[in-house]
Amino acid sequence: MKYKVTGKQENSKLCLVCGMKNDFGLKTSFYELENGEVVSIFKTQEGHQSYPGRLHGGIIGAILDETIGRAIMVADSKIWGVTIELNISYKKPVPLNIELKAVGRITKDSRRIFEGTGELLLPNGEIAATAHGRYMKMSIDKIADTSEEELEWMLIQSEEDPVEIEI
Repeated sequence: MKYKVTGKQENSKLCLVCGMKNDFGLKTSFYELENGEVVSIFKTQEGHQSYPGRLHGGIIGAILDETIGRAIMVADSKIWGVTIELNISYKKPVPLNIELKAVGRITKDSRRIFEGTGELLLPNGEIAATAHGRYMKMSIDKIADTSEEELEWMLIQSEEDPVEIEI
């Protein structure tokens, strides 16, 4: 099903998942959809491998964790999800050197904690992995040892940004 993109989330400098200046990172873009979900789009590289030709399970966990954790930012861009617990089910091997999508959503929300689920999707739409997580809501000044300016937290627009995403 196709969903309209309602916004794009910011990236940082050195984060493994979203850092645009991290040579080993995924350089992931995060898009907010009209249904309240977040979709991340990224391309795997040789340096992300575990078994030859396969994406490392830790990278799969990292992308699902960040995608679900960012779902809270749809409602409030100043609130971050700090992982309390993450459970992952690996369903299919994930090849390298391909573009992938992960989807995240909130399933339960309270004053201080939220829960969410997500899926890592192969290019053909098959689900490669699923996750369920619990997160604490926090502001960046309570999480990081640096300022937002030092994080270089910024919106990076591209002519390739989609207006609709099929999931």
